[in-house]
Amino acid sequence: MRSRDYLPVVRLHGQDILTSPGMRLQRQHMQHGRVSVFEHSLAVALMCVKLSRALRLRVNERALVRGALLHDYFLYDWHDPDPSHRWHGFFHPQTALKNAERDFSVGDTERDMIAHHMFPLVPRPPRCRESALLCLADKLCALRETLRR
Repeated sequence: MRSRDYLPVVRLHGQDILTSPGMRLQRQHMQHGRVSVFEHSLAVALMCVKLSRALRLRVNERALVRGALLHDYFLYDWHDPDPSHRWHGFFHPQTALKNAERDFSVGDTERDMIAHHMFPLVPRPPRCRESALLCLADKLCALRETLRR
């Protein structure tokens, strides 16, 4: 099955996130190449579900989808030459987590996913299966988006 075949699952668990004002803002900010942060987050959520099912992993699917949608919820354009964006790769997980906790009900699994998704760039390894899956899905999607240029 293609990743987009899992869209009903992502909508089931993350419709409130997908339609939120923050995610509308994320549609305006580019992530990789011509892919917006919103498109990237959606692709990562779809990839997480696809991988978890293909590998037959027992995961909390709701937390998996929600953490994947919110993993890059930093709400700024990291390409702007603003000095505060200089170390974006290292610090955006904490910004995303702070914003996600402010705007949504976030559980322990989602917190771990958001905080640790940049492993190994940020040397904080994932503590749960959903977080490890997000690390893999995020890198696969980022690579695909970057190479599509």
